Amino acid sequence: MALSKPVIVLIAVALVVLIIAGTIIGLYNGFVAMDQSISAKWSEVENQYQRQADLIPNLVSTVSSAVTVETRLINDVTQARSRWQDSATLFDKDKAGVDMANGIANLITAVATSENYPVLQANKQFTTLMDELTGTQNRISVARGRYIDAIRAYNVGVKSFPGNLVAGMFGFAEKEYYQASVSALQTPSLGSGTLPG
Repeated sequence: MALSKPVIVLIAVALVVLIIAGTIIGLYNGFVAMDQSISAKWSEVENQYQRQADLIPNLVSTVSSAVTVETRLINDVTQARSRWQDSATLFDKDKAGVDMANGIANLITAVATSENYPVLQANKQFTTLMDELTGTQNRISVARGRYIDAIRAYNVGVKSFPGNLVAGMFGFAEKEYYQASVSALQTPSLGSGTLPG
């Protein structure tokens, strides 16, 4: 039994509609998945900042017990940690996280270059904390890189054809790339470079 011309046209139109609908659904679901991936990648950056913030009380305790003085460097680290915990926006959290890392670097440099603290330099807990904090700062850099890659993939999808049509229909807009804060671009100041004796 041969199909009539109107039936063939109807089947062809139905197939075209199904292909278009399938493409739109696939692209939409891809954008949702990429958007969630971006959120997850940033969450990992914050997770590593949290790890860094959780190590700071141990660092303060170790340094304070060995040095017996609450120094400006320790205050800088703890204040940056407090700002990080109180930050509401991603930018503010990242800026405070960078400040935490800079404060830790300043403290490590001051202790490492001072000949007044051989006990602290030989303290196993201090050395372990320094290794943990250095590892955490490396993890933050890796997590930021993955976040940037996720944004790149998403933005390519949003700007490429036919993704740009679907993105426009459903409100998927281009996302901004990670930007280093001004404090991250400046060399941290070490003050005197030594802890008080």
